[in-house]
Amino acid sequence: MQMTSQDYIAFARKFVAAIQSGDTDAVRACYHPGAKLWHNSDGIEQTVDQNMKVLDWFIRTLPDRNYRVLRLEALPDGFLQQHVLEATLPDGTKWAMDCCVVVRIENGLITRLDEYLDSAQSGQLRAHGR
Repeated sequence: MQMTSQDYIAFARKFVAAIQSGDTDAVRACYHPGAKLWHNSDGIEQTVDQNMKVLDWFIRTLPDRNYRVLRLEALPDGFLQQHVLEATLPDGTKWAMDCCVVVRIENGLITRLDEYLDSAQSGQLRAHGR
């Protein structure tokens, strides 16, 4: 199935909406079972199952999360999104983190996601169990 630029943008919006709403079944359905997910903060490739455990924690810890999308562009094989993740930490502190994801899609599913996070901002989550 050949996806168009519009298909990649629609997929990106659906994927981020599922994360923002906490719909982990919909998030998982976007991933190829063998997908690899990498974060610049630790340099480790995660499996879908490993990433879903982190997402479960993330949803519980930051229930009011919001993705303020600054840039969303289709790539020849997926999409790039730059955003600010905004939330309230469990201690009541307002928090924001600059992020960028580069996503590769094959046959309608994510096969690779590279996420670049501001390590100083992500470090604030460690006090809350991450």
